[in-house]
Amino acid sequence: MRGLKLPLSQTQRVRLQRAFEKLQSLSAMANSDASVTVADTIPVNYEDAFLKGHGTTDLNGELVATVCGVVERVNKLVYVRSLRARYKPEVGDVVVGRVVEVAQKRWRLEINFSQDAVLMLSSMNMPDGIQRRRTALDELNMRSIFEENDIVCAEVRNFQHDGSLQLQARSRKYGKLEKGQLLIIDPYLVKKSKQHFHHLEQFGIGLILGRNGYIWIGEHVEARDSMVIDQAKSTEQSTVVEGINQAYTPLEMRQNICRIGNAIRVLTSLGFNVDLNLIMETVELSSSLKIDIHDMLGSEFHVLVAEMEAERRILTTKRKR
Repeated sequence: MRGLKLPLSQTQRVRLQRAFEKLQSLSAMANSDASVTVADTIPVNYEDAFLKGHGTTDLNGELVATVCGVVERVNKLVYVRSLRARYKPEVGDVVVGRVVEVAQKRWRLEINFSQDAVLMLSSMNMPDGIQRRRTALDELNMRSIFEENDIVCAEVRNFQHDGSLQLQARSRKYGKLEKGQLLIIDPYLVKKSKQHFHHLEQFGIGLILGRNGYIWIGEHVEARDSMVIDQAKSTEQSTVVEGINQAYTPLEMRQNICRIGNAIRVLTSLGFNVDLNLIMETVELSSSLKIDIHDMLGSEFHVLVAEMEAERRILTTKRKR
């Protein structure tokens, strides 16, 4: 609540404080040593061998934290994952980035990492969908695929010896993103899950939760295999249809995109993890209360969302018991 900058009335401040107190008590009950600050002691079993990881040190025979964050344990490794830090990529992460440079046989993307990521021409599907060697003509036509400031979805492929990051976009679900809105949030609010691509069928919207904190909300586009598209269609007809699709996005679609975007902004400002279920609950709350899109960023809706999340976690805890 300290970092929350909202014009709260006295009543709203009390309600919000009460909701946060409930959330903190539930978090303390669930995992007492989950969050640590500098110089906090991290409980470990000294009889079993363990490895000191990032953000920890040995002080007077105790393992203490050197950064503020969350304690993570992987087998014998104990480390502290710092919050509000830059994105730390892992192989297989789904990321959303912005093209900053078109270079020789590669694009450079800004993905909230310490270095720009590299997407090689050979690491993506060509527009014709045919698996073949890249030619000099393909290199000349790179700007027809991606150009500067385009928003692109890709996957972390590997790391180079110099620390640079390579991406790949070989699947049909990756590629250029259009007709939507890009949100940038703190990466730690997006947890790794089995599914980062979501189709909100009731709205006709596609949602991509990038692990780097870049979230895309846009008109859903079916992933189609260009090999099965009817090649007999005339070029003129396809050009006309494409021009119409690119020029027009229905008003209702744009309103839905903005409503979902504002729901994510509210969750982010409250410090809640951003996942599909919580986003949809926030959107449904705003719709059921008939709150206008721009009013979702007001103080009252922030308090309502905090109260809703506190009640939801209390019910979840009771069910587990």
